[in-house]
Amino acid sequence: MIHSVVLEYRKCRGCTTCIKNCPTEAIRVRNGKATILNDRCIDCGTCIRVCPHKAVKSVCDSFDVLKNYKYTVALPDPALYGQFQHLDDVDIVLNGLLEIGFDSVYETAAAAEISSGYARQYITSGTKRPMPEISSACPAVIRLICMRFPKLIPNIAPVIIPAELAAILARKKAVAETGLKPDEIGVFSIVPCSSQVTASHSPVGLKEPVLDGAFAIRDVYLKLLGPMKKLDKEHLKPLSSAGIMGVGWAYVGGESAARLNERYVAVDGIENVIRMLEEIEDGRLPEADFIELRACTQGCVGGCLCVENPFGAKMRTKRIMRELPVSRNRYDPK
Repeated sequence: MIHSVVLEYRKCRGCTTCIKNCPTEAIRVRNGKATILNDRCIDCGTCIRVCPHKAVKSVCDSFDVLKNYKYTVALPDPALYGQFQHLDDVDIVLNGLLEIGFDSVYETAAAAEISSGYARQYITSGTKRPMPEISSACPAVIRLICMRFPKLIPNIAPVIIPAELAAILARKKAVAETGLKPDEIGVFSIVPCSSQVTASHSPVGLKEPVLDGAFAIRDVYLKLLGPMKKLDKEHLKPLSSAGIMGVGWAYVGGESAARLNERYVAVDGIENVIRMLEEIEDGRLPEADFIELRACTQGCVGGCLCVENPFGAKMRTKRIMRELPVSRNRYDPK
């Protein structure tokens, strides 16, 4: 997969709305139809949001791909939890994933906590790093930097995204528990945006993918509604493995807060991200230690593959976090 964002030409009216809003000028109109330039697209999903004719979409994996593996693991992004109204227990969602066909679940939020632990240790180690350090968590932002702000590439934090770390850990755990070969186990992320779909097949900074595919939150959400209502809340399997620090990565500022005691700036929305990168490139933000940048409004809860309003989703996520411990996972250098 080169890009998950694609155009349905029969729906396109050549209205140029997508051209006016594309942050990397990756779209042209030719013969009355829009065309996406693969070498400029960063899969931010802006065109998906603004197209008045619904001619742009993100192509995700089909659930039929689960049949290709003897054992499957779901990696739900914490943004998934904020899509459900009146949800008071993350285990309801995680058990629901087992009901719709997955054999196991590994929370991306758990990997986010490990990543945060690594960041805290890295900060206190005294290792020299270009300042300010820029978060590597949003694939769209990383692709944007590589294209428009190459001088800032050294400032990107030297860590993989939580979904990739979760995939590595989940596969290792599944091999140990099942005795199956790694390629017999399918590990799939459940993601909020098109950039993460693309990253699951064409990761930035890795030689080869560690994920076997990605499903859109909106598609999984629809599949979960029925099974979740039928679950007996008194007999749920205790699957939740992440705390506040991990689940907080669902919205902008959550990653920064989990680093603790750093001067940070958290920015959401692709246009705001671009302005911030311009300021960093010009040296106008010297007092910040860390810059958290998210292409979507309010962060991952505002991804183009989510269901709910990002502001409402953020509120629900925070409500869920009140019932969680601070953290359940630590970074172990061994």
